[in-house]
Amino acid sequence: MKKIIAFLIISILLVSCKSESKKTSLDDLTSQKTILTDKIDSLSKELKTVEDLISELDDSKNLQIITVLPVKKDTFKHYVEIQGVVHADKNIEIRPELGGIVKTIFIKEGQRVARGQTLIQLDDTELKDAIAELNTQLSLAKTTFERQNRLWEQKIGSEIQYLQTKAKKESLENKLVSLKTQANKMKITAPFSGVVDEIFPKKGELTSPQFAIIRLLNLDNIYVEADVTETYLPIIKIGTETIINFPSIHEKVTAKITQVGNYINPNNRSFKTRINLSNKNQSIKPNLLAHVKFLDFMANGIIVPSNLVQQDQNNNNYVFTVKTKNGEHIVVKSMITTTKEYNHKTYVSEGLTKNDTIVNKGARLVQAGEIVKITTN
Repeated sequence: MKKIIAFLIISILLVSCKSESKKTSLDDLTSQKTILTDKIDSLSKELKTVEDLISELDDSKNLQIITVLPVKKDTFKHYVEIQGVVHADKNIEIRPELGGIVKTIFIKEGQRVARGQTLIQLDDTELKDAIAELNTQLSLAKTTFERQNRLWEQKIGSEIQYLQTKAKKESLENKLVSLKTQANKMKITAPFSGVVDEIFPKKGELTSPQFAIIRLLNLDNIYVEADVTETYLPIIKIGTETIINFPSIHEKVTAKITQVGNYINPNNRSFKTRINLSNKNQSIKPNLLAHVKFLDFMANGIIVPSNLVQQDQNNNNYVFTVKTKNGEHIVVKSMITTTKEYNHKTYVSEGLTKNDTIVNKGARLVQAGEIVKITTN
């Protein structure tokens, strides 16, 4: 604007100089100067008026540009994150009750089997021979006892002979039952329906009760077990909501706590929790690591992005809000009370209402009392 005034003064002087072809007196020059000064003052006033009008009409002049968020009420949830491990109740290693040589393997690894199905047959040849021999002895003992019994009923013969034949028959019967029981134990059957995960011996190898021969799994129903610090005893109950993430298989499920332990481990001051899960697609495996989130706080109220919450020198929390007055947007420093923060969201218990508007973009650049311009970008 100063350049414009100078240009006008120079233009007037040039015009005046060109119109004068003769020498002028001091009075004339003084008179011309007075006229020019009056014109300059008049132009300066007009220029000031124009500048004021421009300032009033130009809202963007020297104003900080911000975006805003309307305050809304929603359900806020806070979780405690710990690590858990997957287990399966039906996950066993089958061991033979008696040692023996593997005669026949009826199944393959990965095969689904039914409860009671024969999996492996150990060599029971010696037991079968012993049973056959015992049956022969038992047949003779039964015949002898029957004859002795008839004689005894007729009061013929001594009581000792009768008792001896009876004892021998019963002894052989008991031995036969024992041998048949042992023979049945040479047949390894499935205790429940499931999948054969691994077969340890090969055909012809010797087995013993000290070593497993089959790992059998049923993963239709599994559970996650996690140790929780005793601090959360008043909060975590049966039915508490959980979110379980299995990072290795990129799978996430929601479930509820089904069991809470009653014993505090003195080594780590924690108690066990159990969460039963359905696993029909068999994707979750035993001993798989799980990230478990337990819901420990839930409330309906005002939630704001955590990055908008600031602290003053006295460690008091606040956010910047915007009030509109006389068509101008004015920044207000609103002190707030926060309760919980989770997943980049903060629950505000005091200091805001649903009618407030929070400064979003530009919140770190404004000051209380500053006039700002609101944009939607």
